[in-house]
Amino acid sequence: MQKTLRIHRVLALSIAGALFAAGASQAQAQAVTPATAPAAAAAPAGNASKLDRSDRKVLEMMAEANIAEINAGKLALSKASNPEVKAYAQRMVDEHTKFLAEVQAMAQAKGVELPTESNVKHKAKEAMLKALSGDIFDRTYVKQSGRRDHRVTHEKLREDIDKIKDADIKALAMKMRPIVEQHLMAADEIIARTARNATGTAGTPGNDTTTITGKEPIPNKK
Repeated sequence: MQKTLRIHRVLALSIAGALFAAGASQAQAQAVTPATAPAAAAAPAGNASKLDRSDRKVLEMMAEANIAEINAGKLALSKASNPEVKAYAQRMVDEHTKFLAEVQAMAQAKGVELPTESNVKHKAKEAMLKALSGDIFDRTYVKQSGRRDHRVTHEKLREDIDKIKDADIKALAMKMRPIVEQHLMAADEIIARTARNATGTAGTPGNDTTTITGKEPIPNKK
């Protein structure tokens, strides 16, 4: 009788051990399941892979253009001597900051990584502006950032809009283009008024030939 009880006890212990091992194995399998989470986190990259390369480039271009105008505008706010130029610079900072946020939101939704600072070309322009002061700074800022850069961005958007495949990005580019055009026209108006004030005669550019050529004045070397 005692021998039978011992056998039953051994069997019970064996069964309990087997059940424990099975439970541990199942728990281990469940612990491995979350490893698939990174795949879900990486979903935006999948969205980016679905975008046409040229569409991604448009988002990057819009981000760079807005960043450049914001940086130049902030510099003008600290260095410009003409109140009209300062007011223009403030408008550039306000409106391009707002639009940059829209571009960044779009890029995040599409899984596109955007530049966070000016490119090499715009950094060189910013460095050149920092070396100027007074009236020559005002005129150079308006002609370079206000007119030339907006003209380049406007033309690039005009060329790209018909080629953009993603409907959301196309809509964003179409929204940005008239804003850039307004900034360009405002810069042209400041340049024209500056030329008239320099001569006191409407309709003549006076000695400010840079208004005609679009070239920035070259600062005197010290």
